Amino acid sequence: MHNLAIALKQGGHQITGSDDQIFEPSRSRLAAKGLLPENDGWFPEKISEELDAIILGMHARKDNPELKKAQDLGINIFSYPEFLYEVSKNMTRVVIAGSHGKTTTTAMVLHAMQHAGLPTNYMVGAQLEGFDCMVELESGSEFMVMEGDEYLSSPIDRRPKFHLYRPNITVVTGIAWDHINVFPTFEEYVDQFRKYLDTIEPGGALIYNERDEVLKRLVEESDAPVKRFPYQLPNSTIEDGITYIETAEGMMPLQVFGEHNLSNLEAARWICLEMGLQEDDFHDAIMSFSGAQNRMELLHEGKVKVFRDFAHAPSKVNAAVKALSAQFGKVRAVLELHTFSSLNPEFLPQYKGAMEGANDAWVYFSPDAVAHKKLPSLSKADVADAFGSGVRVFDSSRELEEALRNAGDNQAAVLMSSGNFGGIDLEAVFQTY
Repeated sequence: MHNLAIALKQGGHQITGSDDQIFEPSRSRLAAKGLLPENDGWFPEKISEELDAIILGMHARKDNPELKKAQDLGINIFSYPEFLYEVSKNMTRVVIAGSHGKTTTTAMVLHAMQHAGLPTNYMVGAQLEGFDCMVELESGSEFMVMEGDEYLSSPIDRRPKFHLYRPNITVVTGIAWDHINVFPTFEEYVDQFRKYLDTIEPGGALIYNERDEVLKRLVEESDAPVKRFPYQLPNSTIEDGITYIETAEGMMPLQVFGEHNLSNLEAARWICLEMGLQEDDFHDAIMSFSGAQNRMELLHEGKVKVFRDFAHAPSKVNAAVKALSAQFGKVRAVLELHTFSSLNPEFLPQYKGAMEGANDAWVYFSPDAVAHKKLPSLSKADVADAFGSGVRVFDSSRELEEALRNAGDNQAAVLMSSGNFGGIDLEAVFQTY
C-alpha cells in the first residue's frame, strides 16, 4: 500500500492516508516522500466528498470509522487489486500467479526488461535491487506486470486478489496448500486456481508448470479459450558451487541456484518471450540477477554461507532445503513457524518430511505468537511429531540464539521465516561463522 501511495504521488496525484500502525521501512519511505500521516489512527473527519476515491487495505476492519464514513458519503471505494485493474485495463496485463515463486519470477521479468532498456509498469511484493518503488503505473509501457496473490482483496471484498486482474498473459508456477484460515481444505484452495483460469482474457496466454500434477490436471480440465504453454526445468549443472544452465550459446553461470529458482527462471523466460523480448537478451540479463529481498538472500559470507529466505509453507521449505543441500552439501535449516497456517495444529502435519536432507533441521515457534493468533496451544512434542524424526524444536528465542552461535560442521545455513525469530540479532550471531 505504501508503494502504491508513493507511485501515485510521483504520478502527480494528491494522496493522503491513515493507518493505526506504520512499521519500517514503510514509515521512513512515506516520510521521505512527504506522505507520512501526522498521527497514527483513524480520523473520519478527514473523509469528505472532495475525495475521488478510497483505496482500502486488507488489514483495515469492516467497522473502520473512515471506511464507514466513506460508505455513508458514497465515495468510490477500491480494494488494492480493484484499483490496479482500473489503472491497467487499457494495458496488456501480465500476472504471475502460483503458491510459490511469484515474487522471484516477477523480479526476474522486471530485471530482464530493465536490462534490455524496456521499461514496464509493475506491482511486486518485495524490494528489488535497482528499483526505488515497487509499484510503477506511468512508465509509458503497454504492459502491466503484477504478482497475482491468492489472498483476499479487502475486508469488504472476500475474493482472492488474482481473480480481479483479468490477465492477457499469465503464468501459474504451482499449487501447494496455504492460507488455511481462509481456505480450510486443499480442495477449496485448488478451486481458487480453477476459477482463476476462467478470468484469463479470451485468446490470452497461459504459461504453466507441467511438473505440478495438480496444476497440470486443472489446465487439462479447463475449457478456457486461451493458448497454453507448459514448461519444465532447463538443463543445468553445478560446478564449484555455481549453477550453470544450458543455452543456445553454451552453458551460462547464474547467481541464483536450486530447482525452484530454475523453475522460476523458465517461467520468466516464457513471459518475456510473450512480451517480445528475445531469448538471448533474456539470458544475457538473467546472469546478473541476484534475487529478490528475503528470497534466498545472502545474509553472511564467511566459513559458512548464511541465507535468509521468506519460505514458510511446506513446499517452499522443502525446496529451500533441497536447493541448499544440492549446492553446498551439509546445511543447517532453521524454520520459524510464524504464519496462521504454520501454527495451526490441523495444518502442521503438512510439514512431515519438509526438512529432510538438512544436516541440522531446527524449528522455532513462540508460544506468545500462538496465543496472539488465538490458536490452540502447541508443545515442542506436537511440532516434533508433525515434522518427523531428526528435527530439533525450540520454543525460546534465547535458547535458539545460543544454539545458533555454534556453526557445527555445516557449509551453509538458511533461516526461513516471514517473522524475525523472536527479535534475535541474526547478523551479530553469525559474525563468528
